[in-house]
Amino acid sequence: MLPLEGVRVIEVGQALAGPLAGAIMADMGADVIKVEKPDGGDDARGWGPPFGPDGVTSLYFHGQNRNKRSVTLDLKDARDIEALHRLCESADILIQNLRPGVVEEIGIGPAAMTARHPRLVYCSIWAFGDRGPMRMKPGFDPLLQAFGGMMSVTGRPEDPPTFCGASINDKATGMFTVIGALGLLRRREITGRGGVVDTSLFETAVHWVEGQVNNHVATGEVPKRHGTGGAVIVPYQVFETADRPLCLAAGNDRLWARCAQVLGHPEWASDERFAKGAQRVRNKAVLLPLIAAVLRTRPRDAWIAALEEAGVPCAPVNDIGEVVASEQFAAVGILQQLPGGPKVVGLPISFDGVRPRSARGAPRLGEHNKEVLGR
Repeated sequence: MLPLEGVRVIEVGQALAGPLAGAIMADMGADVIKVEKPDGGDDARGWGPPFGPDGVTSLYFHGQNRNKRSVTLDLKDARDIEALHRLCESADILIQNLRPGVVEEIGIGPAAMTARHPRLVYCSIWAFGDRGPMRMKPGFDPLLQAFGGMMSVTGRPEDPPTFCGASINDKATGMFTVIGALGLLRRREITGRGGVVDTSLFETAVHWVEGQVNNHVATGEVPKRHGTGGAVIVPYQVFETADRPLCLAAGNDRLWARCAQVLGHPEWASDERFAKGAQRVRNKAVLLPLIAAVLRTRPRDAWIAALEEAGVPCAPVNDIGEVVASEQFAAVGILQQLPGGPKVVGLPISFDGVRPRSARGAPRLGEHNKEVLGR
């Protein structure tokens, strides 16, 4: 039995944050009904190439909408709004990430929905949050990487601010939405009433740079970019070797002593400039070039073998092809074949040693209208 079996979720949203929250719940056993507009459905259906086996539905959509049922409702039509209410009569959770202001305009905002359905857990995903001067602004992940400060601390100091390679704000906001929804479900067991969960890409963006924000508030300093390195641990970054880069993470003084030994300079571990973590951070402009010069003398695999033998954490810098080809990727079994669809990455959680598998692929637009709506 999966942990959310018996839970029904209505997902009114598109793109990534809302659908990801629905996909996580679906993989954990919830019955997720995805509500899409009749004219084209979720915009992400067309976000390709690449496309799935039908040549029309994007791989992106398959990945975020597996295991769901799809119905079409025109939420500008009062009759379809009433159909949504009927779905919510048997639902536990509603997720929506429509453009700010839309749900109030069409009468399905949190106040209206929880008044009519008091046991409903209503999840709103905003761009900039449910209050403040930017409350009504729309937003996409790169905009929040920019506005939320992540770009300012990503990349090398001499380069322009840089996007992360993944939609980190969308994905984490989807996860926080799931956490919030499960929290209110637990509270409902005690009170008998649902409630409202508010998450936003902006608050998630701030959470990602929590350490830098806390540092700025405490010191007034504006954090700088450190390339591949960490701001408060040294060495904790990518280095070039004689052939390919590796990531070295000597996260404490004990590991640093072992690392210095492997690098052929055991004296660095007792050097007053480098012996302790704070000293290494203060003197990294001296230490990092010394480490880099040594690491360039041998190939990556030779260094990894020596470092791992000494118990120093390190890793190759893989491209995506190398990740997928790795023995570890195969061993954890995170790639799954969707029924009637492509292979996609599954839920990164296992229960009692077993990873949930999607019972169905991503739905066709309105595939379950008759089954769910009776039409």
